[in-house]
Amino acid sequence: MEASLQIGNLAGIPVKLHWSFLLVIPLFAWIIGSQIVLTTELIAVLFGVPIDMTLITAGFNPYILGTVVALGLFFGVFIHEMAHSLIAKAKGIEIHSITLLILGGVSQMEETMPDPKIELPMALAGPLTSLGVGIVSSALVYVVAAINLDPGVAGVLIFTFGYLGLLNVLLFGFNLLPAFPMDGGRVLRAWLARRMPLSRATRIAADVGKGFAVLFGLVGFLLLNPILILIAFFIYIGANQEATSLRYNILLQDVTVADAMSSPVTTVEPTMPLPRVVEMMYETKHLGFPVMERGSLVGIVALADIHKTSPIDREAMQVRDVMTRNPTTLPPSASLIDALRIITGQNIGRIPVVADGDLVGIVTRTDVLRVMELREKE
Repeated sequence: MEASLQIGNLAGIPVKLHWSFLLVIPLFAWIIGSQIVLTTELIAVLFGVPIDMTLITAGFNPYILGTVVALGLFFGVFIHEMAHSLIAKAKGIEIHSITLLILGGVSQMEETMPDPKIELPMALAGPLTSLGVGIVSSALVYVVAAINLDPGVAGVLIFTFGYLGLLNVLLFGFNLLPAFPMDGGRVLRAWLARRMPLSRATRIAADVGKGFAVLFGLVGFLLLNPILILIAFFIYIGANQEATSLRYNILLQDVTVADAMSSPVTTVEPTMPLPRVVEMMYETKHLGFPVMERGSLVGIVALADIHKTSPIDREAMQVRDVMTRNPTTLPPSASLIDALRIITGQNIGRIPVVADGDLVGIVTRTDVLRVMELREKE
């Protein structure tokens, strides 16, 4: 994930910190600190344990405790994501990284066709881990209350453990809402997929997720709560992206790059003047060409590369001046879904296809979409 800094490695899984995390910790610390009296009274009532507020409310302690609780919450989120990742890894799915960001955490996993037998335990692992953390934190409230500690110190510990206990139990309940692509939505899809085709199960789970997103959005607007509105937005976008991604996987399943590529390929040389390349684009209706030098692929030039130069300057420029060197390539046997991921991930229009060092074809975004359209009509 872009704009993320790797902070460690656990069980062979890189752990990253997104820049948004640095914004949300001070925000959460301020929110928790500014409401600390009300929250402390609520925790005392819920747990039935008296809390001495002497140290809790002294000086800057409310905001220090707010920071501690915020960090504790995100540590709980990290454990939640780690549980997902360890189950997935045990099932043979590659985990690229875990990233902590503004609304929690995300595990970046190898993209595969969802298997209900794997998805169900993997989806449940996170919420159940959060519940376990919540129960342990809540139990520590009573352990601290039973120990003969200074009342002020005991109050701080009870507040901290109580707050984290409540937050992790809420995290458990919130994640189990059937709002795809949250954990509960994945549990719903896994359950549905045992009774119907995966594509239909995904569509139903995504529609339920969008329904929850609309509900969260409406409640957020009525309560003037920006966090609920933000959550609604991410759920709606996530549900739509998940359904679209699965549709691509199903339509492009078992299709190779060789099935979609164009061949033979029109190529240009590094010394070709840019005005001539533009003329060739008009003639061939292609917006990019591989660049060949002495039989070897050395780059690729696209209309976007040419547009980076002014019309006056390009009159005296050659392909070598603007081409992208060492372009990404694929073999003919590569999956077409891999080509689509590279095209969308790198925001490029075409990928040269190379076999044994020779350029044998080219696959474009249009080629991929054409195959999808044809397979939808089968």
